[in-house]
Amino acid sequence: MTGPRYPDLIAKLPSTVPFVGPEVQERQRGAPFLARLGANESVFGPSPFAVAAMQDAAGLCWQYADATNYDLIRAISSRMNVRPDNIIIGEGIDGLLGYLVRLLVGPGDPVVTSDGAYPTFNYHVVGFGGTLHKVPFKKDHEDIDALIAKAHEVQAKLVYLSNPDNPMGSWHSGSRIEKALSDLPDGTLLLLDEAYIEFAPDGTAPKIDADDPRVIRMRTFSKAFGMAGARVGYGIGAPDLIKSFDKVRNHFGMSKISQAGALAAFEDEAWLTEVIDLVAVARDRIAAIAKANGLAPLPSATNFVTVDCGKDGAFAKAVLAALIEQGVFVRMPFVAPEDRCIRISAGRPADLDVLEHALPKALETAR
Repeated sequence: MTGPRYPDLIAKLPSTVPFVGPEVQERQRGAPFLARLGANESVFGPSPFAVAAMQDAAGLCWQYADATNYDLIRAISSRMNVRPDNIIIGEGIDGLLGYLVRLLVGPGDPVVTSDGAYPTFNYHVVGFGGTLHKVPFKKDHEDIDALIAKAHEVQAKLVYLSNPDNPMGSWHSGSRIEKALSDLPDGTLLLLDEAYIEFAPDGTAPKIDADDPRVIRMRTFSKAFGMAGARVGYGIGAPDLIKSFDKVRNHFGMSKISQAGALAAFEDEAWLTEVIDLVAVARDRIAAIAKANGLAPLPSATNFVTVDCGKDGAFAKAVLAALIEQGVFVRMPFVAPEDRCIRISAGRPADLDVLEHALPKALETAR
């Protein structure tokens, strides 16, 4: 008796999970976390109007959702001042990354990213047989010049850039990204991940024509809108590229409940403003807690603060492990020298009280 016959590409791939979730870690440690500050979720939650809309839609979940995402696309296109045919909706940015890579990347195709950038993108590229070419961060920022230079060197099909970036929380000005577009090789698409753009200073979002065929921008409802569990993301790009997603996307990938919640969340600008303000307060407190313990918080344009622990990756990992042991879920960058840091998501006052109590003990344990 034999099992399934996997293609050679799939058979050779490791079984990889880009992130070990807090639920897995809670089962491993045999206790729930006291403060969930590792996944850059919004602990402040979604708009109350979004919650109500999802509750109302729950009774209709026997229906398939509108496969065209008509209402949500029109709301986004109106706010963004682009046409509906510039918008694609998917199951979070992660889902859209998978679709885009499937569209563009075949076995051996070159793709450029930063070493230590979002690992889920790498996961998709490797899964479709692409070849990753990585450049290091420069002074805790993604190095745009190096990314473009590498794209020329390898004739990349796709270049990944997050702005603001994860895991460091740093950012480039929109004008800097606009300039980079003019240097992009012919036939290379810039994938601009703007998951954290709502938290960034004015001028961070570049002014790019939605019809520009050189770039696709991706945004999410998982961060500022507080709907990580609903899995809703959107992309902004040229109509030909957006239409091409219909060749590969799961047309019924969105749930009716998620569509309703995202639409209500997008229309509640007051709640979004309140969350952005709460995140700013939380970032300031995380920075103060870090400084009080002799650590250096890095500037952040996101809903987290990356904290330099002052030594190497082994020390930072020991600090992280000691925090987890005390019930504080945090994460850290994967690649040196950024792995000298830990990354702490914005939390409520009670969450940060737990962090403030646990961090000195974690540092003592690590030392």
